[in-house]
Amino acid sequence: MRNQLVKSLEYNESLDMMYIAKDGSISKRRISVLQVGEASFRAFCFLRKSRRTFTIDNVLALVPVVHKESLVI
Repeated sequence: MRNQLVKSLEYNESLDMMYIAKDGSISKRRISVLQVGEASFRAFCFLRKSRRTFTIDNVLALVPVVHKESLVI
């Protein structure tokens, strides 16, 4: 999981993340990773429109956001 976060930071990719909070609630968020530490990471959360700190162990899934270019004729 940490390796995928580091790669998205290097390539400046947005990610869709499934995350479980301390209270057990699960949320889906679109994030842009800003900094990766050993146990946590900082990211801009598009859902809350602010910078947030997340625990890496609480991340359930990460999926890169694919921007498809449309062909205009």
